Amino acid sequence: PDPTMKVATLALALLLPASASAFAPRSFAARRPVSSTITATSLSSTMEPPERVAPDAGSVPPWEDRPGLTPDEFMTSDMSKPDLSGMWECPLTLWDSENVDVRKAQAQARRQPKCPLEIRPKNRAENESGAEYFRRNRDRIRKDLLKHGAVWFRGFDLMKGVAGHREMYEALGLDPCLDPLHSSGLRKFASERDALYEEVNKPSLRGHYIGLHCESTAKRTAAYAAFVCFQRATEGGGRFLVADGAAILAEIKTETLQRLYDRQIRISVSNLDIPPSLPGPLKEGIKIAVDKAVAPKFDMDLEMIYESDGKPGRLQAVETAESPINRHPVTGMPVWFNNAHNHARKLRDRRPCGVPEVGMTEVFYADTMEPLSLEDCMEIKRASEKCITALSMEPGDVLLVDNYRALHGRDVFQGDRFHAVSWFTWDDNEEWRGDERRIVEKNGLNQAINQMMDWLPKDFESNQS
Repeated sequence: PDPTMKVATLALALLLPASASAFAPRSFAARRPVSSTITATSLSSTMEPPERVAPDAGSVPPWEDRPGLTPDEFMTSDMSKPDLSGMWECPLTLWDSENVDVRKAQAQARRQPKCPLEIRPKNRAENESGAEYFRRNRDRIRKDLLKHGAVWFRGFDLMKGVAGHREMYEALGLDPCLDPLHSSGLRKFASERDALYEEVNKPSLRGHYIGLHCESTAKRTAAYAAFVCFQRATEGGGRFLVADGAAILAEIKTETLQRLYDRQIRISVSNLDIPPSLPGPLKEGIKIAVDKAVAPKFDMDLEMIYESDGKPGRLQAVETAESPINRHPVTGMPVWFNNAHNHARKLRDRRPCGVPEVGMTEVFYADTMEPLSLEDCMEIKRASEKCITALSMEPGDVLLVDNYRALHGRDVFQGDRFHAVSWFTWDDNEEWRGDERRIVEKNGLNQAINQMMDWLPKDFESNQS
């Protein structure tokens, strides 16, 4: 390929990991403003950089300081079990977003039970029964997941290691699949044979607050997820965030919700800054090269657009239009189903952020391709963060998530932290699951981008880009 193609390919590959949905350190005990030297962007609401403040949460359960295993112990896989590396592809997103009556949807959402539901072993015998507890209670747990949107298993010893985590999800009848953006490289496998990805524990991203998001793109969405803690952050922070999409829908101002629903949204997942002085034909050539050579390698429907955010010469990869409200595939209930809290630039610029400029995202009104207003962003922030439960996940704790109902994120942390996640497809609906198995060719890009992310310095800050 010619040099222009090589440059464009590398630049977009460096950026797109941010779109995989997320990124996540500090205690909620003292939410002080976070200093920043980042320069003002064209999206800032004032000439001065906005103050960075770590977000709060509506509920903050206390820590219990339960012990865990050593890394050698918790990473041990049961080699007698079959290798799951040929897992299902992540299923296609199920959209049902037409003709939603916003006021009726909010009224229905207000009647939903608390998310997450907390489940603990009632006694020592239940804890020591291991996977049998989950087999025996499978039907009830699956019904609770559908009812509440997320279930927090707290205080179980079984899931303190990779082998026990797999025993748990197999006992519940969950069928693993790939991450929606496996090729993005944001997550690497913690144990490939056990269909277990490492969460975003990279030292370079521990100072990055991961906002609320569904594990989805406009094209693919995992049905369920099981987030497990093997090691909590050694020096503080790192709470796992969860919020009910129904609760957010009920909480957000009706006029804001109606406006966003009517106009729909589009999400930019990458920035490639081209010198504005380049001749038009050359800029167009770069756009075509990126569109044809790189974008197809990422399992997303993307459009390459210049200067959507007003920055001269900036080429952005933008997802197709989507509704911020979607009906749950099983219950039919409308919920807040989008990643605006995580991806809106005006919110990222106001909280701890450790993403290079090339990986910064933005959310636009689909009808005009203008970035969301500061007013709408701040209402999304208020409603979302009021609904957050900042979980004190400790070794062995698992958060089981219905990905069409609950959103998740992660606070910043210090020290070392090891959380992991398994994604699951539809185990009771072959049509929704599809017949695609893992595309092994994606692995090269996943591994290359992961190596690039590992090269970033610890506590990377967005102004270092």
